[in-house]
Amino acid sequence: MTSSPRDPAQRGEILRLAVPAFLALVAEPLFLLADSAIIGHLGTAQLAGLGVASATLITAANVFVFLAYGTTSIVARQIGAGSERGALEAGIDGTWLAVGLGTLTSVGVAVAAEPLCRVFGASPDAIGYAATYLRISALGIPAMLVALAATGVLRGLQDTRTPLVASVAGFSANIVLNLLFVYGFGWGIAGSAWGTVIAQTAMATGLVTVMVRHASRAGATLHAHPGRVLRAGLTGIPLLVRTLALRAIILLTTWVAAGLGDVPLASHQVATTIWTFLAFALDALAIAAQAITGRALGAGDVAAARSATTTMLRWGVWGGVGLGVVVLAVHSLLPLLFTTDPAVQAALSAALVVVALGQPLAGYVFVVDGVLIGAGDGLWMAKAMAATLVLYLPLALWVHAAGDGLLADGAPHAVAVLWVVFTAFMAIRAAFFWWRIRGDAWAVTGAAR
Repeated sequence: MTSSPRDPAQRGEILRLAVPAFLALVAEPLFLLADSAIIGHLGTAQLAGLGVASATLITAANVFVFLAYGTTSIVARQIGAGSERGALEAGIDGTWLAVGLGTLTSVGVAVAAEPLCRVFGASPDAIGYAATYLRISALGIPAMLVALAATGVLRGLQDTRTPLVASVAGFSANIVLNLLFVYGFGWGIAGSAWGTVIAQTAMATGLVTVMVRHASRAGATLHAHPGRVLRAGLTGIPLLVRTLALRAIILLTTWVAAGLGDVPLASHQVATTIWTFLAFALDALAIAAQAITGRALGAGDVAAARSATTTMLRWGVWGGVGLGVVVLAVHSLLPLLFTTDPAVQAALSAALVVVALGQPLAGYVFVVDGVLIGAGDGLWMAKAMAATLVLYLPLALWVHAAGDGLLADGAPHAVAVLWVVFTAFMAIRAAFFWWRIRGDAWAVTGAAR
């Protein structure tokens, strides 16, 4: 039996998955929002350093986001096909893969912290703070990746409430620890890094504990199987390529901002953090899309997958409109929370106007992204994102080349132009997604794609 886009039961299921996912997702970027607000009052150089370090750290962790997204799709398909044990064993393989990848990445980032930060071309003061933050934060990368994998398993099991509890607890601990270490102990930017590492480790521990309980009840083995772990890694390669291209775009934009100076970089850091917060809020529907699409296709019900997609796309666009209106209303007030530097406040305010106007487009993009990930359409997504990077590159390089001319009209003008160009990237991505979703090639049924 298929569902109509207006079917109350279907809308209820979307809300059941999306509302806890929304609350959990908006808690995650609050880690960085809290860091930005606390560090921003230490000085502009510290805030600029956080911009460089956080861009590097997020890239190091998020290139492996397939540990969550790919696992959600695989687990949901197995659940749709009626195999809970198979779903959990696939998720456990992904978690072991996260342990290995996290350990290797942590060591690499910690050892190369300063050279990685210098790539952005920020000022010497900013680089010093960035390297300190990154070197310490690298210790939390294994926990970040394990949390991604465990969260993916639980979402595939149609459980978005447990990740919500973990995120809220982690966010609360992060604020308390950061305030204590930064201001109470006087550790400065290093204290913020330590607080975040501790909170991330606690979150990962809690999520894995719940996953293990599910596995025990289903009779799933907890041991690592090298062959299956390797297959899990190979399955995630297309999403890895897609994510690498996406992170390249974000890093390229940060590099352009760094070339404009500390004030544009500091304002861009906060604007990016706010944009990420909004993206995670809209991504709640994408999480629901991953779980619902994977389960529906696993059960062979293409009509249900399309019906849910129609509903979620409508909600995503209107959600973007709502968030955009809110940001536009407070765009001149938000900067006061993050910095006392008038120049940074003015540049950030200008950037937030553009961020607000781009939210309806973001709502569309994130929902389709979730649908295609849930469908396991990773190979096409990798190709599309690589093409998007190629198309975005000349736009970003134009801003970099025009830096002095843009700054002649003031930092607010330069940062606003940079965000207009970044919004063009989202428009390119939306065009690719529109073309793909209107066809049927993405909707492959069965327990495995």
